[in-house]
Amino acid sequence: MTDNILITQARMVNEGHIQEVDVLIRRGRIAQIAAAITADHTMQICDAGGLYLLPGMIDDQVHFREPGLTYKADIATESRAALAGGITSFFEMPNTQPQTTSCDALEAKFDLAAGRAWGNYAFYLGATNDNIDEIRRLRPGQTCGIKVFMGASTGNMLVDAPDILEQIFRDAPTLIATHCEDTPTVQANEARYRAQYGVEIPVQYHPAIRSEQACWRSSSMAVALAQQHGTRLHVLHLTTAKELSLFQAGPVEGKQITSEACVHHLYFSAEDYAERASLIKCNPAIKQASDQAALRQALAEDRLDVIATDHAPHTWEEKQRTDYFRTPAGLPLVQHAVPMALELVHAGSLTLAQVVHKMAHAPARLFGIQERGFIREGYQADLILVDPTPSAPVRRDQVLYKCGWTPLEGVVFQHQIVQTFVNGELKYDRGRFIGSPNGQRLSFQACR
Repeated sequence: MTDNILITQARMVNEGHIQEVDVLIRRGRIAQIAAAITADHTMQICDAGGLYLLPGMIDDQVHFREPGLTYKADIATESRAALAGGITSFFEMPNTQPQTTSCDALEAKFDLAAGRAWGNYAFYLGATNDNIDEIRRLRPGQTCGIKVFMGASTGNMLVDAPDILEQIFRDAPTLIATHCEDTPTVQANEARYRAQYGVEIPVQYHPAIRSEQACWRSSSMAVALAQQHGTRLHVLHLTTAKELSLFQAGPVEGKQITSEACVHHLYFSAEDYAERASLIKCNPAIKQASDQAALRQALAEDRLDVIATDHAPHTWEEKQRTDYFRTPAGLPLVQHAVPMALELVHAGSLTLAQVVHKMAHAPARLFGIQERGFIREGYQADLILVDPTPSAPVRRDQVLYKCGWTPLEGVVFQHQIVQTFVNGELKYDRGRFIGSPNGQRLSFQACR
């Protein structure tokens, strides 16, 4: 395979503009962008006539389940599926077995990904009530950030001790990313519904259990702590209109406190529980159509900064349980990530340039990712070609996840991923994967 690839006649969507260009990739990087580039015999030609050229999506929140939960998923299978969804870089979460709660465990995870990840990768260090010394050991720029579960979670990863939260927010050497749901509120709601239904609580009550108030109490606490200590805070997967008042509208540059929306909270609403049931059970819960509309509007006005997936696969058998408390929360989503985000363009909620900003430019700037997230000369060539024509309905036999199912079965998307380039190599081409994984460890500018 040649080191020189020439993409011709692409409709490049980048930094707020759409223009037809040729793009030359040389030795993994974008060497030239011009209205026309003369080809020679050393170049592999990729005719992109009629297609959009976008920077690959940087997904700041996935659960790839490795180590310890690889019967559900693993780094290789899920990062490969992500290429089909237009994701070229991902940040993976620490609630694995063992949990990623020490600097040694963090580096071991990077070793797991080397040579196996199809996209570029980073891993969060997880906070607990008893690992403040490990948090202090983290080197600025070592990875994407520290994940704090400020709500009910697996094992000891719920951080609920006020003095520990104070120390984490005061001493964190890098960005803190939070999952915000107030555990006492959730538990009180669970007890109320258990008294009425036993363990077979209908899933449509999930947003009433994982309620607006539970989200607000936790996210408002996180914002207050960040304001008190000057912490760089990123609040993950916002789900309610009420919480949006905590965040300022405006460009991501210079913000101390930022926030994220996930594709499933933008695509589904509570009305979809009737058809999709536990397949769309997730934490925080998919809420009302009014909340969905508010999230979309907040993206348009730059109150919400990033679009991500929170890809979180479980087995089909686990998701079929009738016991509400034993049915796990989480959806597999990376295979259709960019087409889901681009549904916001079809709906008239965002422009194509705005979607590109939220899924590529903004996460690159927010996390200080070096030389990615934009189509610029000298940058790493993480690119996707998108066909603006409707797809065939999503079929289960085309699912690439290890878990083997999708909550999107039967959906027709208005855009399709045609090709995905990672570090200048064509790795996904119209349903076909090429070569071997070439993902790289992401580099971050130290930030506070």
